[in-house]
Amino acid sequence: MSTLWRLRIDGSIAPLKAADARLAAMDAAPAVSWSLFEAEGDATRGYLELLFTDRVDEQAILSELGLDGEGLEVGFAPLPEEDWVMLSLQGLPAVAAGRFVVYGEHEKDKLKDGQIGLWIEAGPAFGTGHHGTTRGCLEALDRLHLDGLAPQRILDLGTGSGLLAIAARKLWPQAEILATDIDPESVEETLVNAEKNETPLKAVTADGFDHAVFKGRTFDLVLANILAGPLIHLAPEVAKVTEPGGLVVLSGLLEEQADGVSEAYVAQGMTLKAREVIEGWG
Repeated sequence: MSTLWRLRIDGSIAPLKAADARLAAMDAAPAVSWSLFEAEGDATRGYLELLFTDRVDEQAILSELGLDGEGLEVGFAPLPEEDWVMLSLQGLPAVAAGRFVVYGEHEKDKLKDGQIGLWIEAGPAFGTGHHGTTRGCLEALDRLHLDGLAPQRILDLGTGSGLLAIAARKLWPQAEILATDIDPESVEETLVNAEKNETPLKAVTADGFDHAVFKGRTFDLVLANILAGPLIHLAPEVAKVTEPGGLVVLSGLLEEQADGVSEAYVAQGMTLKAREVIEGWG
């Protein structure tokens, strides 16, 4: 098995969040995976960890992420095999979001009465519940359900691992649910995760709303946990497929990007109902 290399960058949380957003926006990120963490007891500081399959030029990576010259503490070393196992299992504990609990197989026996379990293993697609944007979406879904919302047609746009579509199926078992993503690997993983969670749904690889799956279809609940740029670009089309009186849950944006995204949807005749920020993400 190939040795994994870990690059850890400690420092002020603001440039690390910007680097995290830059990685998420890349078509082909230089790392096989990465995670951003806030320092315990100090929300102004944190660390970004990236994993690589080969030795890389860490200074070039820092420059690519806009982190050179930031006065950050950087460490780069091979990751021992036993540390990688611990990172993939113990390092990804179950995450609670409202009544939802996102867990890996190693945590499945810890669910409590009243909790809604979502079995999602760490994988290549985005969406294990550990990111603030995903937790925010799950909490929003939980609140909507508790408030009595009963959508009949749900779209999970940019589904990633399928987490939000699966969560929606758990809440609204009779609804028609469509999950789409531009990445075939994400769609494949979504279908696997849906089967594991016993939550059947339709998942399609679709690059935009011109795909035939959208022809003649509208939705009364749209979920879009992607990025600020695509959210703004897609605003007219999202508005077009949202039924009058329907709801749209948007996420994947930094706090400072929220106004721009909101304005794009208000310009389409929509009304902002609520906004929540978790760990600097909306």
